[in-house]
Amino acid sequence: MTNPAPRLETRLRSATQEVVIGHDTRFCLIGERINPTGRRIFQEQLRAGDLSAIERDVKAQVEGGADVLDINMGVPLTDEADLLAKAITMVQGLTDKPICIDSSVVEALEAGLSVYQGRALVNSITAEDDRMAQILPLVKKYDAAIIALPNDEDEIPMEVEKRITLTRKIIEVATKEYGIAAADIVIDPLAMPIGADGSVALTFFETVRRIRDEFGVNMTCGASNVSFGMPSRHALGSAFLPMAMQAGLTSAIMDTRTPEIVEAVKAADLLLGHDEWGGSWIAAHRARQAATA
Repeated sequence: MTNPAPRLETRLRSATQEVVIGHDTRFCLIGERINPTGRRIFQEQLRAGDLSAIERDVKAQVEGGADVLDINMGVPLTDEADLLAKAITMVQGLTDKPICIDSSVVEALEAGLSVYQGRALVNSITAEDDRMAQILPLVKKYDAAIIALPNDEDEIPMEVEKRITLTRKIIEVATKEYGIAAADIVIDPLAMPIGADGSVALTFFETVRRIRDEFGVNMTCGASNVSFGMPSRHALGSAFLPMAMQAGLTSAIMDTRTPEIVEAVKAADLLLGHDEWGGSWIAAHRARQAATA
């Protein structure tokens, strides 16, 4: 392919702040911690109507460097729509960071979008026709952006070509049938555990390169998926994300409480020319100095 696609920008907003996800700007860190999955005590608190842990999670993710906060309230035996709306309202009172609304329940997504003040990122759809038909109208109605995964009802494809084919399908359906701008589609190229198959990272990097060059859209992934089940997970994450950034990844859903990984991302931003005059790198260094003084 001789002419790469124009590289697009995805703009998210809170009531007072805009964050741009783009190929020529700093990598966007999406803080993943406000999520009850695998957190038994947090789940019990949420069932009891106690949202106080969210305040601690917001503080920790923002202090760690999160640009956007992912909020998931998927707790069994609760009213997820009500819980998500309350959590989003609460978080908007604590921080001006834009929000990624994360749910597999359509009613919960609508409840969250209806109370959000700004321009949200919705997490997520797949290439399944019914899933797109359920969620894309909401994305259009509330002028949001959407994370999309190139897998369908058959499988999570392990081949680059199948992921590209499904990415093309998602973009065509979203843009042509629902009038959603390609800039507002953020593809998740499917980061898989390296411990299960030693080739998955290479497949991921090649998928990222192809998506960047052929479609120009922005991309994200669950960064911790790659190191799942392996020792020294932070070291793997610190190597994986800068390599993915070089290939064209523009954001990641991650726990920003891990300074080792956040620092690796900021170093890669500087080396890739996305941190003008090293301003962000120097500011982070000075902040660490001040904190230890």
